[in-house]
Amino acid sequence: MLTVFAIMLAGIGAGYFLRRIPDIKIIGKLITCFIFLLHFFLGISVGHNEKIVNNLTTIGLQALIITMGAIAGSILLAWFVYKKFFVKGKE
Repeated sequence: MLTVFAIMLAGIGAGYFLRRIPDIKIIGKLITCFIFLLHFFLGISVGHNEKIVNNLTTIGLQALIITMGAIAGSILLAWFVYKKFFVKGKE
């Protein structure tokens, strides 16, 4: 974990010093490609693991419940923040 954190800090430092180079805009496309590759390799590792494949319905249901809860919580909190800070009430 410390290695990942150090690599991220090195990337932030490099981005800070290279931000004025105009041709560096291709990095966004490279990041997208690398994310697709990471997802592909993650899919390979999941498909290769028999425990995960055999329990995919249970894991999928749990993931769906957690995702729906996270979405509902985000919507409720966003609504609260909007009402509290951005809507002018009758004063």
